[in-house]
Amino acid sequence: MPGRASVCDHEAASNPGQPRIKNPTKGTSVKKHSMLTMVAGAAVLALSLAGCAGDRSGGSTDATEEAGGIIGVAMPTQQSERWIADGDNVKSQLEDLGYQVDLQYANDDIPTQVSQIENMITSGAKALVIASIDGTTLTDVLQQAADADIPVIAYDRLINGTENVDYYTTFDNYQVGVQQATSLLTGLGVLDASGQETGAAGPFNVELFAGSPDDNNATFFWNGAMDTLKPYMDSGVLTVPSGQTEFGQAAILRWLPETAQERMENILTVIGDTRLDGVLSPYDGLSIGIISALTSGGYAADALPVITGQDAEVGSIKSIIAGEQYSTIFKDTRELAKQAVSMIDAIRKGGEPEVNDTETYDNGEKVVPSFLLKSTIVTKDNYQDVLVDSGYYTESDLK
Repeated sequence: MPGRASVCDHEAASNPGQPRIKNPTKGTSVKKHSMLTMVAGAAVLALSLAGCAGDRSGGSTDATEEAGGIIGVAMPTQQSERWIADGDNVKSQLEDLGYQVDLQYANDDIPTQVSQIENMITSGAKALVIASIDGTTLTDVLQQAADADIPVIAYDRLINGTENVDYYTTFDNYQVGVQQATSLLTGLGVLDASGQETGAAGPFNVELFAGSPDDNNATFFWNGAMDTLKPYMDSGVLTVPSGQTEFGQAAILRWLPETAQERMENILTVIGDTRLDGVLSPYDGLSIGIISALTSGGYAADALPVITGQDAEVGSIKSIIAGEQYSTIFKDTRELAKQAVSMIDAIRKGGEPEVNDTETYDNGEKVVPSFLLKSTIVTKDNYQDVLVDSGYYTESDLK
């Protein structure tokens, strides 16, 4: 980032050009002395200005070196394919621009993530990219970052309760929820492929799952989905046999598949012989747990309810191809990483990162300037075009 103005700037401004030779009518020895003084003064001035340039760029006169340095990248877990891909993409793209990268995974342990970020700060990180485990637990460590003048990019998960987050890059998470609900309605036959109502009256029995309550995105997913589904619930086209329609009832802490499986097993016990037509799942990992509970509970693999998801993980794409899971929401982590890297690079070069939303993401202390990317519904009908033809996966990845 650009350095502060120093006394060197004022010295240079007050000494433009060469030092003047006073009293030139005096003898030759005086002239020689004046010429030597002039040369020496110019040399001192050149060294002084070189020192100033070094001060502004951390000891380097090269603008590219000024923009480089170590970037700390804190990811939540390696238990999800998605976060591994995010970390790899951010790291490789930063390295392509000449940055050094300290990439750390905290395996969903909050104290570990806090410690990792503290170490990044003390190790001289020039900027931080953070995908938080719990967006409410980083206030103190981000104050340390602010005290060290280290900019912070919240990556896909908003960091709450602090002014010390500079930018946020994510997908339009409300729209992700709308897409999940829309794909559920399409799979049930309530909507056709163009999104128009078919007149199907149901009633269709569905159960609802939500993400982790400590992840700010989970609320956006839920709200987008429920705003889409509620008219059909109110009209009786959709029914929820368990009666569990509140976020707190549906939420799965830390997005754990085993927790989703346990909840689905409990629901099957509660609803007895009632057959389910659909399940709203906000994440592929949860979908896998839900499918395990359903098949253990007597549902045939080729006669499962319509089940949604998110993140286009390999296991779920294979499940979609096999006709088990119905859909997922694809969020291209290459593009998300690209946007985060672009923000970092702009900040390090003294520029202004691009944003396209300055109203939506209020973290309780400030509205965080954000860049929102678009996501795509993926089903068996279009996975080839969206995932394979785009190079996100190869055919062999999905065998």
